[in-house]
Amino acid sequence: MLTKLYKWLLSWADRPGAVPVLGAVSFAESSIFPIPPDPLLMALCLGKPSRSYYYALVTSVSSILGGMLGYLIGFYLWTHLGGWFFAHVPGVTEAGFERIGQAYHTYDFWAVFAAGFSPIPYKLFTLAGGVFKINFLVFVMASAISRSARFFLVAFLLKRYGPSMQGFIERNLGWLSLAFVILLGAGFLILRN
Repeated sequence: MLTKLYKWLLSWADRPGAVPVLGAVSFAESSIFPIPPDPLLMALCLGKPSRSYYYALVTSVSSILGGMLGYLIGFYLWTHLGGWFFAHVPGVTEAGFERIGQAYHTYDFWAVFAAGFSPIPYKLFTLAGGVFKINFLVFVMASAISRSARFFLVAFLLKRYGPSMQGFIERNLGWLSLAFVILLGAGFLILRN
């Protein structure tokens, strides 16, 4: 099923309605949809490099708004829908959710930031943000910074280096994300001391 969804998503790259679909997928992926918007974002950036940053902006804003919806679902509806999510939303497990809850109580901003930038299913963190009732403003700020950094980095690399960069990004997104989060965290620690 995921392979079919992935192929369907990529089929939009050459269609006139690709940008609204990119926005819709970015929005839905932040709370319920199992496929991240990166493949369509990459295809669009490669198809029209001059519009790469526009595509990254659409992806970022939609993802942030979708994350806010995920937060609100967790905040207001989790007691009624929690079991449904564990049964029907790919990537949402009880064990994963408990680990996120522990991270939120210790590192709210950094937990959201790391999830927003990394290939970890972001919906886990948006829902958990609401369930564990972290500060909404902190949640939105961390989401805005991390999601924008992720999608604009992808757009920049593809615009600058073209198709040769696509395979590199797909193979190494996890490592690139981890390196970025570590470097950023180290920078904040240095500035703090």
